[in-house]
Formats: sequence, structure tokens, C-alpha cells
Amino acid sequence: MIATLPKENCWGLPEDQYQYQGFWLIPPFLQGALSAQQQFQAQPTDIILCSSPRTGAAWLKSLTFATITRTSYNDSTTPLLSKMPHDVVPFMEFDHAQFSTNRHLEIPLLGTHLPYSFLPRSIIDSGCKLIYICRDPKDTFVSLYHFIARHCKSQNTQPIQLDEAFELFYEGVCPYGPYWDHVLGYWKASLERPDKLMFLKYEDLVEDTVLYLKKTVEFMGYPFSSDEQQQWVPENIVKMCSFDNLSGLEVNKTGRHREGKGNLVTKNNIYFRKGKVGDWKNYLTTEMAQRLDQRTLQKLSGSGLSL
Repeated sequence: MIATLPKENCWGLPEDQYQYQGFWLIPPFLQGALSAQQQFQAQPTDIILCSSPRTGAAWLKSLTFATITRTSYNDSTTPLLSKMPHDVVPFMEFDHAQFSTNRHLEIPLLGTHLPYSFLPRSIIDSGCKLIYICRDPKDTFVSLYHFIARHCKSQNTQPIQLDEAFELFYEGVCPYGPYWDHVLGYWKASLERPDKLMFLKYEDLVEDTVLYLKKTVEFMGYPFSSDEQQQWVPENIVKMCSFDNLSGLEVNKTGRHREGKGNLVTKNNIYFRKGKVGDWKNYLTTEMAQRLDQRTLQKLSGSGLSL
């Protein structure tokens, strides 16, 4: 079926991207999505961390994992010291078979980059909770471009120029894109089911990480007790999961993600670039920024959401 879909060879990636039900995916993730739709059985206690690529998923995974496991581990024993966040919280469209092991260990977290419309029916039917994180499209694009460019270089392939990548992103041709459609799917669902889907902005999490961590864990059903708050447990988790701390760990400087998976093997350090808000100003011209802002206003018009 995949072979019959519209496809593009772009972004300098070794594999074509295929358009399926309005979104662009590479074959391993599209196959994984179709497989998860058929096989994944969500439990009411599951917590699915949802995002488009390069919007804060690794940070959200580390914060939620550290919080949920805070009585099992401390900052010197947590698996986050020896595994990168995407290995600690697996991806549904790629690792859902492996997730049953995590579930057995009573860690209910699972990540996905799938659009809301692609989620397995069991996720909606089970009533499990979802948390979606999004980010300013300009920073998302710049981060995605650098991630793919660094990945291409590690595979000895030539990355495309930033202005060429910009046009693709603008037209919606990017991994799991169009970006705005991805965001809108979850935004609308969060308005319809606010008790089941929490909608987060990366910029808010950066501005007051402790406050938004508290809101997130309350939503997940793992609130901090007053004793824990007096002992600075939320602050300690935020410090442990900070960009500076995570990016400085040996596993995230020298390790590799998806070892043995061919073109999908990725050096862990590629996932940790800057983690800054507003870094787009160092890469986009005024005209590019205005075009992207205009596209964002146009796409989100009438939704009640601003990015």
C-alpha cells in the first residue's frame, strides 16, 4: 500500500517521505503507525506524550519519567543517567512491542510523533491521558533543520541548504508535517476532552518549568505532596532534567539511539542542540520569519490558538 502513495525525496534524507492521510512520514514510521493502529492496546492508566519532532519531546519525557519514578530512583540512580530520554520512554510507532516491558515495571509513559488522527482507536476508547507539547514554528523549523543536517552528516550524506528546507517546511513537506495541521489536531482534541488531553507550549515550560511540571503531574495523577514541595522535590527534578545537565551526560554525548536499525541509527548528541527560545533569529531572514508568521496566522485562524 505504501508504494502507491505520493512520495518526495527531500531534506537530504536517504529515504523517501510518503504522504498518508494528509501527513508526511518515512516508511519505517508509517509502517509502525499502521501496525500500532492494529495492535496497540492502550490501558486507562497509560500516559501518552505527543509531539511533532523537535518541539521538546525529550525534555517532556525526562521530566515526566523522573516524576513518575521519583520513589523508585533518585538523581544518582535514575535510568536517565545511562539512557537517553527516547530510550527510557519508547515511541509507540516504533517500539510499542517493547512498551509492554515498561508497563510491567509500572511505568505508564509512551511517546509518539503521530498526528492525533493517526492514534490507535484504543487510545481514545481507553480514556488514557495524553499530553501534547508544541513550539513556535520558527524555532521548530530551525531545530528540525539542524537535526536533519547533523543526521545527514553522520550518515555521510549531503544536507540540503536551509532556504530549500524552509520552503519544504512552509509547504508542509517535513517529517510528520504539515506542522500546523499536527498542532491543530491535538489543540481541537484538547478543547473537546480537556480532562484527557493537556496542551502545553514549550515556551511556557521554559519560562516557568516548576509551575508547568506541577500542572503536568497533577494532570497525570502523580501530584507532589506538600512534604515533597517543602523538600524541593519538583525543583530537584527540574534541575536534573535541565538541558545543561542532560546534554552533559556521557550517554547523551557519545551514545547512539536505535543501534542496529540502519539509517535510523542516530547519535544521541544530535538530539541536544541548544534548547533555547528565539534561536530562529540567528538563522532566518526577516522575510522568512514574516512568511512563517503569516502562514501560522492563516493556518490557525479561528481556532483560538496562537503560536
